[in-house]
Amino acid sequence: MPVWAGWGLRTFCLAGQDLQHGEGRFGLGLGTTLFKIANADLATSFAVGDPESDRFLGQNACRFGISEDWTGDLTNGILTLGSRARQLHGLDSHECGLLTMMRCYEPADRGHILRLFEQAATEPSRFCYSTTILSAANQRQPVFCIGESTGFDGTRGTMVGLFNFPRFQLPTTATVTPV
Repeated sequence: MPVWAGWGLRTFCLAGQDLQHGEGRFGLGLGTTLFKIANADLATSFAVGDPESDRFLGQNACRFGISEDWTGDLTNGILTLGSRARQLHGLDSHECGLLTMMRCYEPADRGHILRLFEQAATEPSRFCYSTTILSAANQRQPVFCIGESTGFDGTRGTMVGLFNFPRFQLPTTATVTPV
């Protein structure tokens, strides 16, 4: 079952075949708002591990980018990132808080992403976002993230998700204009 979020005429399908924009044209305006939360069918959750093997969902890199799992503990607010995500976010530790992880994100996107995580921390939800990591070396790395929050039992809950880092960086002067 595809996980999707719709915004007016724009639809971004995360697990299906179609990427539509506008009146049936294909493409995705990366400069448009990609900060929505979808409370879709939660009967089928994202699997963190493959039941037939102990390999995690995002450990295989494809030719278009590197994907890596992350987890979050809503009891203490700690996110746990994999080695590549930790490195690309410029962090010293695999464990961090949300604000620490977001320090390297495009400043204009931080508030939107914070609101997504706040909403996902209050009820079972699925979400996605896209932003740019601004490194200390003035490099700009796009990052896409999808995740879900589950397991709400009193004061407990968890988040699982996947980062995708495309195998390219943006020039420091790049701007993305919607189609």
